[in-house]
Amino acid sequence: MKNYIKEERTKKQLTQVELAEMVNVSRQTIISIETGRYTPSVTLAIKLATVLGKRVEVLFEVEKSDWVIFNYDNSSATNSLQSWLSYRKK
Repeated sequence: MKNYIKEERTKKQLTQVELAEMVNVSRQTIISIETGRYTPSVTLAIKLATVLGKRVEVLFEVEKSDWVIFNYDNSSATNSLQSWLSYRKK
């Protein structure tokens, strides 16, 4: 999952420590999110979005590789993914 936490944090002139304190996590957690090693919980993603003044879907971008389709014979699952990817390109 791609994210824009670092870019938005920098725009707000916040350090990793300041952002971490604002959302009640460690600086290491912010580093891990910014580098893509950790995907935050929904609750943490909402907190980050609120603090940074952005919508969650602006801060976090689901990439095609993040989708796992369990039944490759299920065309509706494939069609759902294709529909979502088409929507995101608009």
